Amino acid sequence: MRYAQIRSLDVSDGFGVGVSLFTQGCHFHCKNCFNKSTWDFNGGKEWTKEVKEHFLELVNRPHIERVSILGGEPLCEENYADVLDLVKSIKGKKIWIYTGYTYEDIKNKEIIDYVDYVVDGRYIDELRDLSLQFRGSSNQRIIDIKKGCSI
Repeated sequence: MRYAQIRSLDVSDGFGVGVSLFTQGCHFHCKNCFNKSTWDFNGGKEWTKEVKEHFLELVNRPHIERVSILGGEPLCEENYADVLDLVKSIKGKKIWIYTGYTYEDIKNKEIIDYVDYVVDGRYIDELRDLSLQFRGSSNQRIIDIKKGCSI
């Protein structure tokens, strides 16, 4: 896997103070995507054992409440195994996954056992809604996995 960015202190991609990982590579290429620089699977930086360890050190700071994994597309085939490995390594923090797939279309749902929230669906520019929290268009849902419902 490759990654575009790590935000060591993030307050915009989920409830509370978090750490965010932007994976590199996306097949969706949504019109007016806010993060086009993450589309290229050859862009960004290499996700290594050392980078993962550093990321987990950031996550394990006492004031961090959550981890958000965005993209690019974290659940595409090219990124899935490393993202699954990462979420299995995170303990005691809320985990958010942002994906262009709808929840129903996520092929390998094993990852769902390890996450608290899924923000699903492709960004649709014609449905853009700046009043929505943590998402860009009205078709996207925030799914509370533990409660089994959208919020």
